[in-house]
Amino acid sequence: MTLYLGVDGGGSGCRAAVADAAGRVLGRGAAAAANIWTDPEGARASILAAAREALAAAAPDAGPGDLVAALGLAGANVAGAAERLAPELPFARVRIESDAVVALKGALGDDDGITAAIGTGSVFGVQRGGIERMIGGWGFQLGDHGSGAVIGRGLCVAALLAHDGEAEATPVLARLLAEHGGPAGIVAWGGAAAPRDFARLVPRVLDAAGEGDPAASAILARAEADVARAIDRLMADGALPVAFLGGLGPVFAARLAARFGGLIRPPKGSGLDGALRLARELG
Repeated sequence: MTLYLGVDGGGSGCRAAVADAAGRVLGRGAAAAANIWTDPEGARASILAAAREALAAAAPDAGPGDLVAALGLAGANVAGAAERLAPELPFARVRIESDAVVALKGALGDDDGITAAIGTGSVFGVQRGGIERMIGGWGFQLGDHGSGAVIGRGLCVAALLAHDGEAEATPVLARLLAEHGGPAGIVAWGGAAAPRDFARLVPRVLDAAGEGDPAASAILARAEADVARAIDRLMADGALPVAFLGGLGPVFAARLAARFGGLIRPPKGSGLDGALRLARELG
């Protein structure tokens, strides 16, 4: 029996599923983050750990060499990253795409539409007439606008500006400064922080904005504008349904409901569903 492995790996975690030829999921697994650009060795370990767990549940007597695999991974859109990883994987056949591609395939299937995948990072995609296009997703340092990591970093930047008297000192900023013992503590923490560490600050931004904190509200307004701009760009050739994905997807779907009217649709499936779909096509 041919077995198919789908993997959806991003900045916050890695999920895997093993399915049969009919698409019936037989086993699932999970592991730590899997960004093949920022941490290729850690990503490989996460991929294999999640795959082993899923395979053990699906077919204990089978091995990785029995799997036809499709992997959707953060960082795969960076030149050379997927090509370096593929020979190091033990699967019978493997296709590596960005996590944005499998998210789009899972959310839209064969339908035309737009995906706004917003979690630790962010990336936006459109499928129109069977042709896919992605924008954004260039990583925390140079892109990922509207993402959790950028929102969290924005909170730290605002706290430092408030300390210097260049911005209003609001309660959420004062609390962050106090927690780190002042601006030097924030800088030291930020210098060693990963994108997911910045993203963990998002709940306090959301809570503070809900309480009317102007700094938190301004950070969210900037993120909302970034997300809306990307979606507008992908609608340049005509309006399409929009599916919001990722941990922050529901937040922006609610904030942008008025702007995009009745175009917002629930996703058909997950990125893991999309990865399994591509694996079965590969097989």
